[in-house]
Amino acid sequence: MRLRKPRWLLRFEDFVWLTLFSALAIFNTEKNYPAIIILVVLAIFQVLEPRMKVFGSARGQAVASAIKLLLAWLLVGYADTFTGHYYEILFVPVISAATTLGLAGTFAFILLTCGSYLSFLLFPHFPLTQEDINILTLRCIFLFVVGFLVYQQAHGKREEMTRTEEAARNLRKAEASLRRSERLAALGQLTAGLAHELRNPLGTIKASADMMTTSAGKPEVMAEMAGYISSEVDRTNALISRFLDFAKPLELHAAVADLNALVDEVLNQLQPLAERRGVRLDRRLSGGSLFFPFDQDLLRLALLNLIQNAVQASQPGKRVSVEVEATPARVAIRVIDEGSGIAAEHLESIFNPFFTTKPDGVGLGLALVAKIVDEHQGRISVRSEVGQGTTFEVTLPRSDEGAATQASRTPEEV
Repeated sequence: MRLRKPRWLLRFEDFVWLTLFSALAIFNTEKNYPAIIILVVLAIFQVLEPRMKVFGSARGQAVASAIKLLLAWLLVGYADTFTGHYYEILFVPVISAATTLGLAGTFAFILLTCGSYLSFLLFPHFPLTQEDINILTLRCIFLFVVGFLVYQQAHGKREEMTRTEEAARNLRKAEASLRRSERLAALGQLTAGLAHELRNPLGTIKASADMMTTSAGKPEVMAEMAGYISSEVDRTNALISRFLDFAKPLELHAAVADLNALVDEVLNQLQPLAERRGVRLDRRLSGGSLFFPFDQDLLRLALLNLIQNAVQASQPGKRVSVEVEATPARVAIRVIDEGSGIAAEHLESIFNPFFTTKPDGVGLGLALVAKIVDEHQGRISVRSEVGQGTTFEVTLPRSDEGAATQASRTPEEV
């Protein structure tokens, strides 16, 4: 979470402005205390103006530039000479208008600034020589040139920001459209998968019902067909329950817990299955305890699916290893088996709902694992070689920095 800078904290540009005004007050040879007081007021206003909400709008910016122009005019007037070094202060309202207002506003403030500067010609106590006229003309030209150059730079920057914001909005719209398309595609895939899985038990139920109709008076046949119907109804009910469990949104309840203890618990739970299949379970855990925030129930379910799949894919005498490796930012959990591996053409589909290569599988296990990992802002990847085995790696963040990026799923990294 990014901390907001305090509103009244001095910025780097504030020090620049204060340095400029201090230098004008200290090193200017025209020592005039009213002028110095106006210079101090102008410096304070220049620092405070960006922090005052009343000057946040376009009209407020125009008013702020007008106030700076008035203070600059008074400063030059109290200096008793309009050809002195305080003339540079007139650039402040011009630059302020050029960076915040449009072309018309910039042009108007340049004219006002030049007009206010030329207004000193109306005061008889200001002597005017030919050299003064030359200086006056050059300074007005400089005001025009600087004003329009600053306006061009600021206008270009504003246009660039507008293009960037427009591109960001278009990107967000495209991402939202892509997410909608992905949701629709996922819904279609889920619907097709569920329909396919339901077709088999419904076919068995219909065939059994037809057999019962033609076998009236044969209690043993009717009892057998009734048993088929009952088992297929139970199978259908279980399938629908698993589908609903997968389809409903996951609620993540993260709490600080020991991952090593959870892995030990899952391995102990699957030890009987491994012994029945003649598979050895190995664990290589990070030393000691490994505490960080995660949802114990969801992660337990994900690990059960991964390790159980690894055991079922292994032949007797083979080994399934579970490794846990931790860094300050993330934790990696690897489930490694020595089974038959996954064909390359199947790697793209193993995390899709209802995709399975098992004769009696449903294909929701790995899809649910990927969903759980996503909820933890982690990532899951798979490496496999036919005949060599498969490695699933789950990476979870341990801190906000580690959770900043959620990797997208690809055939090798899901």
